[in-house]
Amino acid sequence: MNLLYIGTGGFIGAILRYSISKFINQKFPFSSIPYGTLLVNIIGAFILAYLMSLSIHKIEFSKEFILFFGTGMLGAFTTFSTFMYESISMIENNNLLFSAIYVSVSIIAGIFSSYFGYILGRS
Repeated sequence: MNLLYIGTGGFIGAILRYSISKFINQKFPFSSIPYGTLLVNIIGAFILAYLMSLSIHKIEFSKEFILFFGTGMLGAFTTFSTFMYESISMIENNNLLFSAIYVSVSIIAGIFSSYFGYILGRS
């Protein structure tokens, strides 16, 4: 049954990631930085930290909810592998500066987003 929760959440998360990322990338078609992946990873980091903070400090979520939403949906919504591929692809296309900016912004914004989500969930 656990796999069903994870799989269903993952299905929804993957579709959301694809849709949001595609929409954002179409809004910035000439950008050297893949804003779609950047945005979904920052949003996902915030939501997961917020939910985990809520579960620690205020609300006891069921195991099924965590499997569906945390492991499945947010696990499929965020994408480390695409982030890595896009970073390497920029290097291969001689966009070393944009790759460095993308990696730096992704990590720094992800940490701040997670921290903000955690603080918000705790308050």
